[in-house]
Amino acid sequence: MEKNVYLDLGYWVQKKAKQLGATDSALGINHSRSVSVDFRDGKVEKLKESTQQSMWIEIFAKDRYSSHSTNDLRKESLEKFIANAVDLTGFLEKDEFRKLPDPELYEGQTKVDLDLSDPKQGDLTAEERQTRARELGEILKGKDERIISVSSGFYDSHSETYHLKSNGFEGHKESTSFTHGASVSLQGKGDKKPEGWRYYRVRHLDDLVGAEQTAKEALARTQDRMGAEKIPSETLPLLLENSNAAGLFWRIMYPLSAAAIQQKNSFLEGKKDQQIASDVLTILDDPTIVRGLGSRYYDGDGVAAKKMPLITNGVLNNYFVDIYYGNKLGWKPTSGSASNLIMKPGKRSGAEIEAGLDRGILVTDWLGGNANPTTGDYSLGIAGWLIENGKRVKSITEMNISGNYSDLLMNLTEVGNDPWIHSSFRTPTMLFDKVNFSGS
Repeated sequence: MEKNVYLDLGYWVQKKAKQLGATDSALGINHSRSVSVDFRDGKVEKLKESTQQSMWIEIFAKDRYSSHSTNDLRKESLEKFIANAVDLTGFLEKDEFRKLPDPELYEGQTKVDLDLSDPKQGDLTAEERQTRARELGEILKGKDERIISVSSGFYDSHSETYHLKSNGFEGHKESTSFTHGASVSLQGKGDKKPEGWRYYRVRHLDDLVGAEQTAKEALARTQDRMGAEKIPSETLPLLLENSNAAGLFWRIMYPLSAAAIQQKNSFLEGKKDQQIASDVLTILDDPTIVRGLGSRYYDGDGVAAKKMPLITNGVLNNYFVDIYYGNKLGWKPTSGSASNLIMKPGKRSGAEIEAGLDRGILVTDWLGGNANPTTGDYSLGIAGWLIENGKRVKSITEMNISGNYSDLLMNLTEVGNDPWIHSSFRTPTMLFDKVNFSGS
């Protein structure tokens, strides 16, 4: 559908919902297409293409609320769908906190062109997709006689959504995404078959890291796992690789939400304007980065996306406050979720920090685990390297780190000057002191 067709349909749905008894409504109409190509050992393993359109609608009626979705956008079907949605809403309990945002919150979107959609996505052919997926594996042929298997893939997508709210909001989101990557398994000692991988994701095809670099990094990361084993348990500094730091920090996003605060599920409740981390940690939520993987003009509520300090020199500045839980708490909305998290960099590179470490463990991979958002306790599996006198002396795996996020954040001693730009979490290398490692 063209833009005017989507909007005409959206306004028709709004009008119909009003006629059928809705006090207010909010809706989105989406069209998306994605293609994935996977190779294993030089042969096509999977080809998948998905094209779909859908609509979801939120009904507000007499202090009651419900949400519904459908893939059938024919008006004759939608009329019955909307009638059922409004009718079902009447059977729900009243919820005085379910309201549309104040229209003033829609104002102030960035005027910067975020450039989130690449027109080249529409020109990609099936042959080019297969070539891109296959070449990642071909690059590694003969590179290591221990290779058992190589998997490689190329994935791209395009999504376009129109949002409408009955109190005046009209929004449009269009974005593309391109991802390629490779994973490698090697024959180790006995029955051990270490695996490693590397992938990159971007908004524009021309920004994708080269196939040769991606493939070689996947192989190198697998080679690093050869001979890996546990070492005795010890309390040591933890040096966290920049590309894996997001794996540690995404676990505190929920405790930073108004939903967690209101439901008493956050170890960060009541911590605003207090020191929750060492003074070397500063994080900015920035939705305005051109071509950023988390960039946006507005959030899920339609609230204009703006830069927001999250943590400054270790002090918690803000929570992620959406409309619903903001109403429940009596708090002013900020944004319902993170966009791009930008950590203020330090002065030294990751390599320099590593070279200056007398003894510690470099974490290069997470091997599962969990964290309790209510208490902050965590237990996470790790793989990486034992560092002695600034050198990597032993590959390690199947070890755990455990403790509490409050202590861990306070024990952050240094951040690098090397933010990982291939993620919405732009994290640098990070050094933590006094971390409990459980091993043999």
